[in-house]
Amino acid sequence: MASKVDRIVAGLLETIAAGDYYKAHQDANSKAIRYIHKKDWTAAVDILYSVAQALLKAGNGGSGGDLCNQLVDVYKQAGLKPNEKNNGRLCTLLRFFDSEEPTRNEFIKKMLGWSANDPELHHEVGSLYAAEHNTDEAEKHLIRGTEKSAGVLFRMEYAWYKESGKESVERAAWYAARAVLPNLLVGNVRDANTCYRLFVDTLRADHPNLTVEDVPAPPGSGAEVLHVFSDLPLLNFLGLLLLTVQRGARKMFLKLKSNYTAQINEVEGGDWDEALERIEEKYFSAPRPAQSDPLMDMMSRVFGGGGGGGAGGQPPQQKGRPALPADAVD
Repeated sequence: MASKVDRIVAGLLETIAAGDYYKAHQDANSKAIRYIHKKDWTAAVDILYSVAQALLKAGNGGSGGDLCNQLVDVYKQAGLKPNEKNNGRLCTLLRFFDSEEPTRNEFIKKMLGWSANDPELHHEVGSLYAAEHNTDEAEKHLIRGTEKSAGVLFRMEYAWYKESGKESVERAAWYAARAVLPNLLVGNVRDANTCYRLFVDTLRADHPNLTVEDVPAPPGSGAEVLHVFSDLPLLNFLGLLLLTVQRGARKMFLKLKSNYTAQINEVEGGDWDEALERIEEKYFSAPRPAQSDPLMDMMSRVFGGGGGGGAGGQPPQQKGRPALPADAVD
């Protein structure tokens, strides 16, 4: 026999099926409040979740979104913590929102606030924005996501790079940097490395005529080899930056910036300058012990007579963003 809450939900769903969205919204709200007063959190959550989902599916984003936001408020009142079940409800509801629905932004803010910025929820939000080609918002969340987020971020940035045209291969570093530098800024060296590796490997596969030398990386650097591109100095810079951060080699960081000053200065708007200042503060705020010679030797080989020729310009404005590959969102 169905429980009282099950019968309440069934009746509300029938009201929605009949097209009376306002009544369903108001009745769901009043019935949920009764259970909230009794501190019967499970009943309140079941009513709000079920009816909100039905309203969103029916295209009534305003009413559905209002109940979604009320659901997060109940999570807070009940002291519920992020876990697979609680997060799962929120992620399911998020997927049913229309991208233009105003209440979606409030819902996203509320659920991230409730979860204290849970990485799983950031991954879900970032992946949603990536699928909608909203690059700016996707980046903000994917760098705070899970290990899976690095793959989504890479595919999004690489799809954007490919839109620039094969003749713009010299600009590849601009797009790679949008994944590498922000991850370093939030202390996520793992994902910064993953994004760089995926970008470089895919770039080499797409452009087999590129001249690349694989230089053995020094022990303890976290990498087996460093891919050195003869015509892509800023891509080399990013690879060396990652090695330097992992080694905590402040002296090498300063040498790296010095050798690539001309190329870094070509980045319009000072975006890299500001990021590098913050990276220096985060990873090299105090002088570290001198590093062993292998890293110095490798950097000397890579630098040669200097950073090499640079590529001017910056990535195109984010209009007409490319559609992501079918597997871009996990």
